[in-house]
Amino acid sequence: MTARIASDLVSDDLLRLTRRLGEPELDLVILAEGNTSELVGEEIVIKASGSSMREATASDFVCVGVEPLLALLRDHGATQETLTEALTAGVDGNRQVRASIESLVHVAVRALAPVRYVAHTHPTDVVALLSGAGAETAFAAPVYTDELMTLGRPLFVPYAQPGIELGRLVLARLEDHLDEFGELPSLVLLGNHGIVALSDTVAGAEAISLMAVKSARVRIGASRTGGVTTLSEAAVANYFDRPDFAARRAQLAGRRHEA
Repeated sequence: MTARIASDLVSDDLLRLTRRLGEPELDLVILAEGNTSELVGEEIVIKASGSSMREATASDFVCVGVEPLLALLRDHGATQETLTEALTAGVDGNRQVRASIESLVHVAVRALAPVRYVAHTHPTDVVALLSGAGAETAFAAPVYTDELMTLGRPLFVPYAQPGIELGRLVLARLEDHLDEFGELPSLVLLGNHGIVALSDTVAGAEAISLMAVKSARVRIGASRTGGVTTLSEAAVANYFDRPDFAARRAQLAGRRHEA
């Protein structure tokens, strides 16, 4: 058994982030959608399957080891049944407790960097764009400066079934992104699915999630007034090389910044 019930490892910060992103007015998730996790040593504490983010308590989280699940992710003989068994933590009262089916997305991030918080949600406006004909390029270029600061270079990942298939694809695309830019993205866009925010702070994970929603709404609004005009490559060419921009982006997105 890879997963275990460990309510004592659930931090107040993780609970606060989870409940905040589950607030109905934010329109990030409904019902039992979405999941959050926090890196704790060699393990991650992640929301259990079937539980509500808005009403989450410490009993709604499961602890899983990064290395065992990473080994499963890289084992091409592993099946979805293998994953289900690995995510099953046991019985709590009258219910079976199992880590989220999307745990491998959280593991894929930690396989490459010790990101403290990962938050996966399904914002309506973002999913609308990620389900459209132009999904792959919808966020390819920024529309306004604050978006660029907070979201950086988002990574688009085409649709894959949640579980092993999605985990493997996310890991491969993250590796490619890291090779190209020397850092992980702050935001991962999952085609026909949702978003994944990566941050070392609760405030950063929330800011990235909310900025993704605003950015989607700006694009949808612009499309109704003649079309979207993005910032040109020339306009943003040197932003990532500017120390002031890098420091501000790190602050907004909750990422570490070396001066």
